[in-house]
Formats: sequence, structure tokens, C-alpha cells
Amino acid sequence: MPLAEIGASEILSIITHIKKWVTNLLRAKAKRKQQSKEALRAVIKAVRGSTIYLRSIRETGKKYIEKEREISLLWTDLSFKLEDIRLKKLSERCMILSKYWADPSAFDESFIKKAGSRLEDIENLAQASLKELK
Repeated sequence: MPLAEIGASEILSIITHIKKWVTNLLRAKAKRKQQSKEALRAVIKAVRGSTIYLRSIRETGKKYIEKEREISLLWTDLSFKLEDIRLKKLSERCMILSKYWADPSAFDESFIKKAGSRLEDIENLAQASLKELK
């Protein structure tokens, strides 16, 4: 349809559509920002939970498979959430940790360090990402 043939109703329809699209886009950005904050805060909580469990192992000398299962699934869920909001680097580190907690004996300490999966590294990355969102 040539531009000259577009009437007022078509222009109004286009403007309405664009307005809805921009509104949805702005809402999506706010929603994504909130999703990111929630996921990053969950990462920090998972780091703290893992740290507490490691402390328990140090102090008691006892390991609990059910606790390791819980931590592994927590890190797996976080990895998926982070992947969904395109925080790929952090997502990959969380997935490595989930595999580690699923079977710690399958990994040696040097692998974990090389992969950058130390809990402190992950918490620092999550904290830095949270600061960027503000």
C-alpha cells in the first residue's frame, strides 16, 4: 500500500501497536532486571549454603549424600536460571559446581581451581553483576 493511501485509522493503528510494543519492551527490561537480581541473590545464598556445609565437613568430618544432592540440584537450577537470562559465564560456573556436588570424588581440586569454580570467585562475580544492575 503506497504511503498516500494510508488513512488516519491505519496511522492510529500503527501508533497504537508501536506504543504497546515499546511498553512491553520497557516492561520486559524491568522484568529481566528483576529476574537477574533474584537469580544473582540466589547464587550468593547458594554460595553461603555450600560454605556452611563445607565448614560442617571440616568440623565434624562427616559428609551427607542427601545434603550434597540438595546442593547439586540447587546449583543446577541456578545454572539454568542464569542461562535463561544470558549470564553465561556465571551459569557455566554454577553448572560445574552442580556436577562437583553430584560426585565430589570425580573431581580433583586442581580441576575446580582451573575451572574458576571456587565459591569465592562465584560470589564475587554475582556481586559484581548485581552492582551492574543498579
